[in-house]
Order: sequence, then C-alpha cells, then structure tokens
Amino acid sequence: MERTPLKPAAAWPFPTTAAGTTAANQVAAVMAENEFVRVPGRTFTNGFAVPFVVPDFFVGKFLTGFNDDGSVSIGPDVVPTVRISYFDAAAKCAAAGVSMLTLAQSAVLALDVAEQAANWSGGAVGVGKLMQGLHLGTVSGAVAGTYVSPKESERRGFVLSTGEVVDDVAGHLFTWLRDDIHGDERGLVAVEGFPENSPVVSGAPFPSMQQGVGYYPDAGEDWSGNALFRGGCWYSNAYAGVFRLNLGSPGYSSSDVGVRCTKPIGL
Repeated sequence: MERTPLKPAAAWPFPTTAAGTTAANQVAAVMAENEFVRVPGRTFTNGFAVPFVVPDFFVGKFLTGFNDDGSVSIGPDVVPTVRISYFDAAAKCAAAGVSMLTLAQSAVLALDVAEQAANWSGGAVGVGKLMQGLHLGTVSGAVAGTYVSPKESERRGFVLSTGEVVDDVAGHLFTWLRDDIHGDERGLVAVEGFPENSPVVSGAPFPSMQQGVGYYPDAGEDWSGNALFRGGCWYSNAYAGVFRLNLGSPGYSSSDVGVRCTKPIGL
C-alpha cells in the first residue's frame, strides 16, 4: 500500500487578550512552584514528508483547574475542571497564556512513559502491563491529586525519563487534544481516515487493548470533523491507557473530560 506522507496541521491562531496577560503572570507563578515539568521532545520521521519535530515542552504535573478570573490552577489540591467543550477549553487555555496539549505532544508523552520500567507492572519495559491510572471505578468523578486509590493497579503517577512524575496521563479523566498532525486550523481531525503511518495508529508498543496501552483506532477509521481526547477515565477499565484515543464532537462537554495545559520552553 502506498504510504501517504503526513504533514503538520496549521496552528489555530488564537487571539491574545488583555485578560490573558494577567492570567499569564499567574501561570508564571505556578511554574515557579514547580507544577509544570519538562518533557523531552523527539522527532517523528516515519511516513512524514519532512521530519516532524516536537520540541521539549512544559506540561502540567496535574490536570487543569480554571478559576473564575480566567487564571489556571495546577496542583495536588486542585479538582480539575470538567464539563468543558473542546472550543471552550482551547479558548480558556489561550486566554490564560497556556496551551492545550497537542496530539503530537501527547504521543511524545505516552512514548516517554512507556519507555520507563517504573510504569510497568512487571518492573521492566514491556513486562506485565502499563499502568492505567484511575480506571476501575473506585471514584465516580473528578478528584484532586491528593486522592490515592486503594488498588495499586490504579496508581496515578507516571514516571518520565527525567525522573519527574506526572499524574493522570491515563485514567481519571480524558483530556482534550489539538490535532496538530492531521487536523484543520481549529485542531479538529481533517483526514477521512487515519493513515497507517500516523502516530495515532502506529506509535504504541503493543496492539490496541493489549498490555495496558489502552484503545486506539485502526488505520482508515474516519473521525474527520471531531475533536480528540486521550487517556481514558475513571470507568474505562481495559480501554484506559497512555495511548488511549477517542473522539467527540467539539461541542461535547462531560464530567469525564478535562484539560492538561502545556507551555513552550523559554516562555
């Protein structure tokens, strides 16, 4: 089968607002408190017309809470914001001076997690299952980072190659993603079928639903016009995982979908 070269999607040109300036100062304070951590970037080459470079980026250690004044809160005591549509989440992130996690960044984050022995139940990469976070129904909605499941298989913290720990990369809540690989200018899926060389369908170390990677679509599935979300939620069971990918209408809002903020290095 002929392989279709992939190319980056256009970035959504979000407006800069005066309110966002104040919120951006608040983000800087949050980062000073070490609630954002660096994720090493990587380059995707397989199937791309030109190498797709994902630079190092900052990601929130915890899922995001949006305050009434438009600022963000990221920390162990914060109950993350839910019942927020893709469009509202993107707009709130932009106004607060942060960005929504992108599809490419989420692929980098998932791969980094999968390459660490500490995230596998068997104590070595590829042995046992990848940790899946809160996925067995021990909670019934969004909870703060201080919650600890009585089940070891629901450990929330995922170790990165840097030694840092990021909560809820799988399980607890789905997180909205901007599709920067094969999306349109709004970040919605713009291809009528995922090509076989897309990181969406070829990046995981095991097939969909095996060894804790979670569910992800087959090549050729048509999700065009939809928004993507990642990770699974508290009741996803075997479908949860760091490679879990699902779709929803961009106007969809639910108690099981939230947001993870990112920030470029150097800003």
